[in-house]
Amino acid sequence: MRLLNRLNQFQRLWLPSSGAPQQVTIADLAARCFCSERHVRTLLRQANEAGWLSWQAQSGRGKRGTLTFHTTPDALRNEMMELALNSGQQHNALELAQLAPVELRALLHPFLGGQWQNNTPTLRIPYYRPLEPLHPGFLVGRAEQHLAGQIHSGLTRFGRDTARPEGDLAHHWEVSADGLHWQFYIRSTLHWHNGDPIETRQLRQRLEMLLTLPGLRRLFASVEQIAQPHAQCLSFTLARPDYWLAHRLASYCSVLAHPDDPTLGSGPFQLKIFEPELVRLESHHRYHLGHPLLQAIEFWITPQLFEQDLGTSCRHPVQIAVGEAEELSQLRLVSNSISLGFCYLTFRQSSRLSKAQAQRVIALIHHSGLLQSLPVDENLITPSQALLPGWAIPPVPEDDTPLPPRLTLHYHLPVELHTMAEELKRALAQQGCELTLCFHDAKSWDDYPDLDQADLLMGDRLIGEMPEYTLEQWLRCDPLWPAILSESRYSALITALDAAQAQADETQRIAALKTIFTLLMEEGMLTPLFNYQYQISAPPGVNGIHLNARGWFDFTQAWLPPSTR
Repeated sequence: MRLLNRLNQFQRLWLPSSGAPQQVTIADLAARCFCSERHVRTLLRQANEAGWLSWQAQSGRGKRGTLTFHTTPDALRNEMMELALNSGQQHNALELAQLAPVELRALLHPFLGGQWQNNTPTLRIPYYRPLEPLHPGFLVGRAEQHLAGQIHSGLTRFGRDTARPEGDLAHHWEVSADGLHWQFYIRSTLHWHNGDPIETRQLRQRLEMLLTLPGLRRLFASVEQIAQPHAQCLSFTLARPDYWLAHRLASYCSVLAHPDDPTLGSGPFQLKIFEPELVRLESHHRYHLGHPLLQAIEFWITPQLFEQDLGTSCRHPVQIAVGEAEELSQLRLVSNSISLGFCYLTFRQSSRLSKAQAQRVIALIHHSGLLQSLPVDENLITPSQALLPGWAIPPVPEDDTPLPPRLTLHYHLPVELHTMAEELKRALAQQGCELTLCFHDAKSWDDYPDLDQADLLMGDRLIGEMPEYTLEQWLRCDPLWPAILSESRYSALITALDAAQAQADETQRIAALKTIFTLLMEEGMLTPLFNYQYQISAPPGVNGIHLNARGWFDFTQAWLPPSTR
């Protein structure tokens, strides 16, 4: 990269005197820049023409000339970064930024948040970790789940205000009286991000590919056949009624990529760059619904900022700052809420741990003040009072049932569960129970080989746009449940879920699902621990930001006022 090389060379010239005028020979400068005398003269001439410095040579070989500087490496780096960004060279800007990781926070400051770059409204979000590939099916990260819904479309989508399914690629659908036949009528003016028209057969092909994934096969267990009765229609034939079908198709895991390219979608934003340091989305001008108000969204992946704390894009992954967060007091809190998602504790009822013993652990957690006194940021979590609003934790009888002498707890991310595990270990030790901790460095139980070795398991349950449906999906698809339940108990659980999904009336369907979860909590198999306090802060001028169920915001609604520059 020429800009980076020129900056490096300028910095080598500048450093010995920290920018003060220098009396130096051409030979000294060539040695400093690791190049020939002829080349260093070229460098001096170019830097002089750019206005970075002045070089006044003295006649005669070996004579000292005068080198005067008109800028600093930091100021020059900023200038180069702005030039790179205005020219659409995000990679060059990031490479320039990585030269000074210690000062990166201040360096990035002018370019974060909402900016008009080259007459393009752009929102830049510095982020604390590389993003995982957006492969079809289930994704474990909140950011990845959110991006999947911004890049891809499904047959249906969740309404912004009602959180109920509405048309997306399909403009509407019909259901037979017995609930076994569903017809989705496809819009006729759909386009992939590459400009090609979307063919209904491609959507059917991608749906059939999704159903080969084990998790999705469990999710759509009632689907027997997907057919294309005519050019703009897809029909689903079910083995048993499933009135969650439109919800399942609206979920992020069911969005439909091109069958030949999983990165090619039809959502409001198209994926232009997906690399460890930079993810860039650009608006899809042929999107079939309301067009985005922003032209581009960029994630600048700057993990070195978070080695000491979670500096720039968030104090914590659930507390996002659009722009520079070093001085959060200068940003405005534009949206906040208590997450419906929760961290949970589950129990394997076995000869090692009875129902009464599990209930005693639950009572200890919720009645001893353990959750209220966790040594974490008080503005980060809030102890759970219910699984969902209105789904209260059942009262647990407090008794003196002796606990087993030893138990094993397996848990995965988020990081707060480290603290929770240690506090629970101390609390159980006071009751004469030794708790062995096993940490699984992941965000889910997928492909975890030791599930059947645990007495207790702790994890995080993300909640999507419709919370009740998301919990149904959790029970049906997460490998946790067949691992902790006996074969007969798990079979009974699936039978109960099938009976609930057959309720055409949504109120009755949700009531049946609530009964299933209440029973799990009463049996001492599940208890929620705490919810997160989602926050998004943004600088003045970034508008239209409202928290969604995943703690993000709909990129299609964000906007910037016109540039005055």
